Amino acid sequence: RKPLLYIGLCLFFLGSILAAISTDIIYVIAGRALQGGGAISAVLMALLADSVSEENRSKANAFVGFQIGLAFMLSLLIGPTIASMTGLSGIFWSIALLSVISMSIVASLPHTKPINYYRLSTQEFKKILNPRLLRLDFSVFTLHLMLTSTFIVMPLILVENNIINIAENWKLYLPAMVMSFVGMVPLIILAEKLQKTKLILLISIALLMISQLLFYELKLNFNIFLAVLTLFFIAFNTIEAILPSLLSRTASTSKRGLAMGVFSTSQFLGTFFGGAIGGLIYDIFSLNSVFLFTIFMAIIWWLVMLTLPQNNNSTEK
Repeated sequence: RKPLLYIGLCLFFLGSILAAISTDIIYVIAGRALQGGGAISAVLMALLADSVSEENRSKANAFVGFQIGLAFMLSLLIGPTIASMTGLSGIFWSIALLSVISMSIVASLPHTKPINYYRLSTQEFKKILNPRLLRLDFSVFTLHLMLTSTFIVMPLILVENNIINIAENWKLYLPAMVMSFVGMVPLIILAEKLQKTKLILLISIALLMISQLLFYELKLNFNIFLAVLTLFFIAFNTIEAILPSLLSRTASTSKRGLAMGVFSTSQFLGTFFGGAIGGLIYDIFSLNSVFLFTIFMAIIWWLVMLTLPQNNNSTEK
């Protein structure tokens, strides 16, 4: 898996450089496409699952999930600052630097024992499209669709309700992220220690839906916005932590990388469709209509996960 990490990071580095030096939007798009070709999340999560014992896997995924959420929050805070100081190219140069730093981190990772008995075929691919794994793929798709749709309108909510100056939005996002991490810990413990994964997933999806309903219904001020945003991220980070762990326990060792690949693709498709559909709904209808869309998706998601089998053991031999 390490060679694939190097290849992916190199592509990501080259894409960042191309976007940074481009003066034409076409080449910026090409650079972004090259960055996308360097996506390594599936390989990285498979490596994590290979390197950590099953009883510690959820803890590791919880930490990774928190880091993903934290990175998202930091991007909202740091990105505009870099862009205002150096322009758009400065963001891409910063990403290129982070790619190099990531390569040095990969170099320090331990080697995992290669799996020699796996061969990709249509039949093998069909095995990772079983109903249980497809439910998890749909879950991560919907989770990131809701995230992207929500954050299309989030800055607009702050401006329209005069909640806080956009330049000071870290005063909202940072405490919400910290409090959400504290809030997700007991949920993760309940999911893993008491084997209540399905129950916690259903509760977390319901909390996401409630947060969207509150954004839709309430007259927002700073304190209310902070409370609802914290609720949203408690649910988001809990699900973000549980899903990869559940996937790694469901897929067999030989197919874990492929299963993670489909899972990650579903995640990025969710991000794409969340941005596209959320933006279209906002453009045609209104800001609040986006929340009606995410509430509708959360209801469908909750019903789909209601049929998830309780057994967490691998479905593949």
